[in-house]
Amino acid sequence: MVDKKYCMSSYMAFRYIEDDNKDFFDGMYHKNIKPLPIGERIGVRTSDDIGREFENQFMEIQDKKLGVLLSGGMDSAIAASYMPGTDAYTFRFLGGNYQKEELERAEYYASYYKLNLHYVDIDWKTVEKYVDIVMEKKAAPVHSIEPQILQAALQAKEDGIELMVIGESSDLIFGGMDQLISKDWGFDEFAERYMFTNPFVVLKEAEDMKYLFERYRIKNNRIDFLKFIDDVFSIESSSSYMNAFGVAQMPYFDPYAKLIMDEPLDLERVRNKEPKYLIRELMRKRYPEIQVPNKTPMPRPVDRYFEKWEGPKRQEFQENLDMKRFTGNQKWQMWCLERFLNLFG
Repeated sequence: MVDKKYCMSSYMAFRYIEDDNKDFFDGMYHKNIKPLPIGERIGVRTSDDIGREFENQFMEIQDKKLGVLLSGGMDSAIAASYMPGTDAYTFRFLGGNYQKEELERAEYYASYYKLNLHYVDIDWKTVEKYVDIVMEKKAAPVHSIEPQILQAALQAKEDGIELMVIGESSDLIFGGMDQLISKDWGFDEFAERYMFTNPFVVLKEAEDMKYLFERYRIKNNRIDFLKFIDDVFSIESSSSYMNAFGVAQMPYFDPYAKLIMDEPLDLERVRNKEPKYLIRELMRKRYPEIQVPNKTPMPRPVDRYFEKWEGPKRQEFQENLDMKRFTGNQKWQMWCLERFLNLFG
């Protein structure tokens, strides 16, 4: 059913349309990814278990021409270590002047395993070129990483890559969401912390998105934040990759997505500055000469893109918004929603 008011609020709060039965407009139907059922995943207890399963998985796809989306982080670096000599695609933002350390680490990983490194140069032109097509495919506004993923996928496809490897699911499975799992949250404070942009702050007619958090409420006014992250964030994050690669018609493979921890996540270790402790152990084994890097999200210079943006002008948005109150990612959401409404409304 068409429910534009709901869809705008859901996108602002969660960066995706949570209700599969609601859409912005007639003839546009969004589709969220369905994570692999727990019963179909492979249990792991140690970093050696993860390494063994990676070897098994890469044996199954060795007949294809592979590429890897290589960042400066652990997840893609580990995946790349099981495919030496193949092609790697690394984002280079604004001529290489943005997050230079991350770029240098990716270059190191490629050199270590003799990967054929390709740069995917990203700037605002990338956004302008690809944002409309990924929005049309998704039938909704998109995450800011989607235009650049599409550019990488198209570049790899042109090079003859048949299957692109990514490391997107590792954070969710192995305790990488360290800020969100940093403590046992009260219900209201977690809801406030998790929402990407409160729809009541930016929209004239917003809907309350607390219903989604209510599904995870537990006794003593607390919330099962681990299950919320597993269920909700996994859909939001993975759907961005599914959509962008889908537009490019490029198959992709995430070796982490087939795994699950056999033992409960050790929150004490995560909260004592050791997020993704099993992945960190495996990283040390695959790259023993370097210090394990800190976790960083996929780079995108949204703060620079929207530094001088004056804000949305459509009637759906509140007037005279003080743009200094908002982060670059929040400005992206408003800009993207407004562009989507202009194009398809």
